[in-house]
Amino acid sequence: MSVSPQNTFVGKAAVLDGMPEHPAIKAVVAWNPDALTDARFDRGELTLTVAPESIVEACSIVQTAGYNFFEDVTAVDWFPSEPRFQLSYHILSHAYKERIRLRVMLDGNNPTIASITPVWAGANYYEREVFDLFGVRFEGHPNLRRIMMPDDWTGHPLRKDYPVEGYR
Repeated sequence: MSVSPQNTFVGKAAVLDGMPEHPAIKAVVAWNPDALTDARFDRGELTLTVAPESIVEACSIVQTAGYNFFEDVTAVDWFPSEPRFQLSYHILSHAYKERIRLRVMLDGNNPTIASITPVWAGANYYEREVFDLFGVRFEGHPNLRRIMMPDDWTGHPLRKDYPVEGYR
């Protein structure tokens, strides 16, 4: 599926105007246009930024729109900027042969978001990894505990403010 004849749109309005028939954009806008805070089409990939409180519903909406395979979720720590954490959910459509990214920005004070495991059970271990390494809490997760670091480990080693040699 050819998404757009142009290489890059920047900003919500430009993407919405330039790709009104894109299945993911069409589904999200039909569901709740205010949940979409930004949209970008760059290097052949669509990134939809959604409000943190809307992530579970947004995942369900794009799943219904034909994006049937959850690939992963990862985080970026933009310390010292706020919002500090960026969560990127990568989702694939076998029918459209394309990938989209749902992006959520979280404040550093209390990085908490709802778990998407009710929509995609495969998110379980990815959310545990983000929790373990970045300290982002996933509310409603079935088994949120460390997955890579020992249970008695102090801190979250992929945070930018984590000491290079660990706490001593």
